[in-house]
Amino acid sequence: MDMVMTWLDPLRKTAEIGGPVVVILMGVSVLTLAVVLYKLWQFSAAGVGRHKALSEAIEAWDRADRTGARAALDRSTSYLVPIVDMALTSERTASERLQAEAELRFGRLERGMRFLDSVAQLAPLLGLFGTVLGMIEAFQSLQDAGAQVDPSILAGGIWVALLTTAVGLVVAMPTALILSWFEGRMEAERLFAEKAIFTVLSPSGRKASSHLPAAMEPAHG
Repeated sequence: MDMVMTWLDPLRKTAEIGGPVVVILMGVSVLTLAVVLYKLWQFSAAGVGRHKALSEAIEAWDRADRTGARAALDRSTSYLVPIVDMALTSERTASERLQAEAELRFGRLERGMRFLDSVAQLAPLLGLFGTVLGMIEAFQSLQDAGAQVDPSILAGGIWVALLTTAVGLVVAMPTALILSWFEGRMEAERLFAEKAIFTVLSPSGRKASSHLPAAMEPAHG
């Protein structure tokens, strides 16, 4: 309990000094942390980036090894398995249909990322807004002091005002880094899915057999 209070006491003092803007930013940071933890769990549960068995299935299919492709596909836990299974089951499935199905799954994985993007962009602006309000209050206090101007009044008001900008940057910078990492993972997933769909629909083994020289083609009749 004492350890918790040791962590919470500085936050409480910062909120009291910074005012409502800092309180709002602290609330946004808690919500942002919850979204990030949820996204990490979601990526892990979906098997994002873990496509070893699925890659083996695609490579086997590319070699015209239908049995090996099926066996590897059954071992995969990737969220892209239904897409590849659809392509393997019916090779006539249009690539546009498969890409649309893949994008539907990508859309589910990208839920919440727009919120992170909004936090990364708006948190510094919200902090700057708090700084402007604090500066206005500091200069009003300086004006009220009249001829008896105390520099500490202005200095104290300025550092308190700048506190909101600092808090806004503290919230925005890690959010932007985490969002960039999520976006990089999703870009890699799209490239993998595109390659998988193209390989299944146009395997090199089938291309090779369809372009055999006439002398090597089996005789008929």
